[in-house]
Amino acid sequence: MKKFKITVNGVAYDVDVEEIAQGAAAPSAPAAQQSQQQAQPQAKPAAPAPKKEEPKKEAAPAPSAPAGAQTIEAPMPGNVWKVLVKEGDQVEEGQALIILEAMKMENEISAPAAGTVAKVHVDEGASVDNGDVLVSLS
Repeated sequence: MKKFKITVNGVAYDVDVEEIAQGAAAPSAPAAQQSQQQAQPQAKPAAPAPKKEEPKKEAAPAPSAPAGAQTIEAPMPGNVWKVLVKEGDQVEEGQALIILEAMKMENEISAPAAGTVAKVHVDEGASVDNGDVLVSLS
């Protein structure tokens, strides 16, 4: 017997295949063994098929920052877990502005320089892609 893993329409099956010599008839099993084999399915699903992701909707155009403002962009795709600042807040260099959840980890997005928060472009719970503008500083 040889074991194979076969995938059909995205579902993986473990299959046992018996090799027979060329021109030889298949060996017959006793009736009790045949009925037992018929009661058990030969092909068993190995694992459930992965769920297909729904197609992404077209993203709205990225909001533009006020003239002369410095923008802080998402360094990776993820979800905005927490917004730590609001418009008008004074921030210091290295201060955490947003906590972005990506790959089950919380990532602090920090201010690259001191300044005033001109605009927060995202809300808590929003999904962002790499390069999306999160916050503008003036």
